[in-house]
Amino acid sequence: MSILTIVAHIHAKPDQITLVKSELIKLIEPTLAEEGCINYDLHQDNENPAHFMFYENWESYALWQVHMEGQHIKDYQAATDGAVEGFTLNEMTPVS
Repeated sequence: MSILTIVAHIHAKPDQITLVKSELIKLIEPTLAEEGCINYDLHQDNENPAHFMFYENWESYALWQVHMEGQHIKDYQAATDGAVEGFTLNEMTPVS
């Protein structure tokens, strides 16, 4: 089994931090219940509260893709439309 690690950085607009944070938190419970989700950990930068980061591990790329097409992801995107300043996502493979 080749585990897929996802590191996603979300930068909220300064006046939208509370909204983005609450919508990100809503993603956690349904995602943890999904097939293939090993962990789904949300972090907030101590010095820049507008910067959030998800550290995720998935059993496979295919199962992560199912997650990305899920209704809760679509709901998050609709709820935060215009509230996110930047987003980067890295697909990674554990080395050790």
